[in-house]
Amino acid sequence: MKRTSPAFGRRGLLRGGAAIVGSSALPFTYTYHRIARAAKYGELVPDPDGIIDLPPGFSYKILTRLFDPMSDGYRSPGLPDAMGAFPGPDEDTVVLMRNHELGVLDILHTPLHPEQQAPPESYNPAASGCVTRLVIDNETLEVKSSNLVLFGTLRNCAGGKSPWGWLSCEETVDGKHGYTYLCSTEATSVQPPRQIAGYGRFRHEAACVDPDTLVAYLTEDRGDSCFYRFVPSDKADPFTGKLQALRAVEEDEFATSDMEVGQVVPIAWIDVDEPTPSDDSVRGQAQAKGAAIVKRGEGIYYWQGAVYVCSTSGGPVGGGQIFKLVDGPEGGTLELLARSEDLEVLDHPDNIAVAPWGELFMAEDGDGEDYVRVLDAKGQVFDFARNAKSDSEFSGVCFSPDGKTLFVNLMFDHLTLAIRGPFPEFTPPPETTGGETETGADSESGGSAAPTSGGVNTTGAEASTTAESTGAEATGSASGGALDDDGGCGCKADAGGPGLGAVLAAAGALALRKRGAASEG
Repeated sequence: MKRTSPAFGRRGLLRGGAAIVGSSALPFTYTYHRIARAAKYGELVPDPDGIIDLPPGFSYKILTRLFDPMSDGYRSPGLPDAMGAFPGPDEDTVVLMRNHELGVLDILHTPLHPEQQAPPESYNPAASGCVTRLVIDNETLEVKSSNLVLFGTLRNCAGGKSPWGWLSCEETVDGKHGYTYLCSTEATSVQPPRQIAGYGRFRHEAACVDPDTLVAYLTEDRGDSCFYRFVPSDKADPFTGKLQALRAVEEDEFATSDMEVGQVVPIAWIDVDEPTPSDDSVRGQAQAKGAAIVKRGEGIYYWQGAVYVCSTSGGPVGGGQIFKLVDGPEGGTLELLARSEDLEVLDHPDNIAVAPWGELFMAEDGDGEDYVRVLDAKGQVFDFARNAKSDSEFSGVCFSPDGKTLFVNLMFDHLTLAIRGPFPEFTPPPETTGGETETGADSESGGSAAPTSGGVNTTGAEASTTAESTGAEATGSASGGALDDDGGCGCKADAGGPGLGAVLAAAGALALRKRGAASEG
């Protein structure tokens, strides 16, 4: 989260690295560095409405604003943070699951109307953190319905997609908070909280899940954080198992912030003896056993057998790092793919998402102007979007399952946007809805299993009602061209597309003109 916001001018040239393009299964090979201004999609076009600048041919639509009425009688909350997009209940719909990083009794941004009480399903009626669900027409981008799914949590910052639905994480350990919650993408009303105690109680940031092993990977937003994984004891019961922390094989309490670009560190995992302590001691327990130290672990994304992680304040000047983690039964490796080199470099990458065709999209959370930046297969970093409205950070960057739409939030402007345009062609893989199934898949096949009651703590009676499809919608003007009449972007599906190994193989020292050091938090 942004702490200070001084004014700052337009950025200068980007300094990128380039290397041999290879498969994500192969080690990264760094060959040379060069200075380049990358503008793959074209220079940004100023938005006449002053919301968001985009490349030529791209357009945006405002899906929700603060306090727009929702279908279930609540109102759209403020401070939208991480999001995930899932296949919708109908063939032509997308479900967008959205965190709201609200605090205790946040009356300025709460989904509750002044006369409303907290719903009976609330985890903590005095807390305002929540998750909302939008059902969106995949052609017109109309919001067909909207509703609360989770309420009464605290500072729902990031999280991630899973085989069972949306994982929403609390970035706090205040009171009885500090957990990860499972939210069904099929929930049409507020649900009792489904707390995953096995994922630990600490200042969570983001999460992702290996769909084959069901191992979850978790980041922690602390200046001296650890990086965690949760290993299920049985794939048929994916939330019972062990929480572990990453350790460098050759050095106790290894400082990942000191890694050089291209450096590969052998890793192991150590058990966290007490994953749900009453105090904020999980990382202390892990570091007492030699766990590696990460400066503000934030965005995380699973892609083609590897986990990609942001250390928002890591590196020699605290501007951020991007890692690749390859895990396995006998250990694995952690590799530094990119980092900021000085105070005018990459300003705190936060949420990240790999586009279906293989480019890495990064939402900035730094001082002054913030951008969505992209790292392409040539190792170039380029602008994709600029917040023209304010110095609010971007958050929630994610793609629709078919890759036609990029969803993103202007967090402190309380806006959720959908962006379309001439994205690269690709063939989308099959994807499940993210809702729960009646029975788990065969664990030997590598399929996902439905969670059992033993692993997820559920409070309160189950409740489910159908929301009316009357969600209000706000439209914004287009930057660089209007949407097609049918909401399409003119993209055609095609096979192939580079994997993230090809995208990130070229990532040397990233340099984006930005200044200001970030404080922890």
